Amino acid sequence: MKKKKTPVNENIRAKEVRLVAGEGEHFGVVPIKKAMEVAKERGLDLVQVTDNVEPPVCKVIDYGKYAYEENKKKKKQEKANKPQVKSIRLGFSISDHDMETRIKSAEKFLNGGDSVKIVLPLKGRQKALQDVAREKMNRFLEKLQEKMDIKIEKAISKEPRGLTTTISKG
Repeated sequence: MKKKKTPVNENIRAKEVRLVAGEGEHFGVVPIKKAMEVAKERGLDLVQVTDNVEPPVCKVIDYGKYAYEENKKKKKQEKANKPQVKSIRLGFSISDHDMETRIKSAEKFLNGGDSVKIVLPLKGRQKALQDVAREKMNRFLEKLQEKMDIKIEKAISKEPRGLTTTISKG
């Protein structure tokens, strides 16, 4: 996918433009030559900021600064749109109150559009009691299911360090 380059200075093809200076000063619709003169007088660039209106809107600003700000905005949008996998860790001997706290955290993550990986690590003799650990994990999922609709993306599975499952908002 090729990125469209923003027209700057001599690359602007319109005969007249709606000119705005960097400080928000409006010149109105002016011929392209006058707009270029204003930009040269101030030692800045003439940058076309919109191309879907007639005449196009151009600003008298530093192009390097403009390109940097646009790139920063685009990256921030991409980051905001990308869902993440949040992790919640349960203990083998977790109390009911602690479980409620973890459920509230999971609910917050799921409402935020993220998926949640639930981890229950097992150490030493706890590994022999996997059925008890699986029951705790199921109880956590049931309590969360009572509060909101969830979808299990990855079923409860045994991993080298314990049990894990991944859920998302259903």
